[in-house]
Formats: sequence, C-alpha cells, structure tokens
Amino acid sequence: MKRGVIIYTAGESPTSWTEEKEKFVKGSIAGAQAVEIITTRTGHFDVLDAWWSLNAKGMDYIECKLAMFTEDGELNDMGRTLRLSG
Repeated sequence: MKRGVIIYTAGESPTSWTEEKEKFVKGSIAGAQAVEIITTRTGHFDVLDAWWSLNAKGMDYIECKLAMFTEDGELNDMGRTLRLSG
C-alpha cells in the first residue's frame, strides 16, 4: 500500500521558508512515498488540493499531520494525525 502524507502548517510561514526547505522536509518523512505541504508561501493552499494530488499519484493510504513553524523558521510536528484515506 502506498502511503502519502499531507503536512498542514499552522500560522504564517516565515520569510526564510523556501522551496528547498520544503523539499528537505518532504524527503525526511519516513515511510511516505509522497508528501504534500500546505503553507502560506509554498505548496498547496488547502487539504483537498493536497489530497487530490496524492490520490492522483496513486496513494492508497493518506494521512494529514499538523505542524507549526517555530521562531527559528523550522517545522515542529504537533503530534496530531488524521487519516483521510486507506
């Protein structure tokens, strides 16, 4: 079963958030074949858009995780996960 993850970020994205940082975070999610990130600066703009993208890539199991930007501009996993498909 292919696993996809949506990371929904709370709060305003810092000015230091770039597509390179987004790519790094996407690559750091263990066990996920595809990752989509929702931020105010990059990525998708809502959960449905990200879910559709993962669905189109053939993901059977999709979960949404909540994250928040820290003061130094890094993403902090809030430990909340919602299973959307699979």
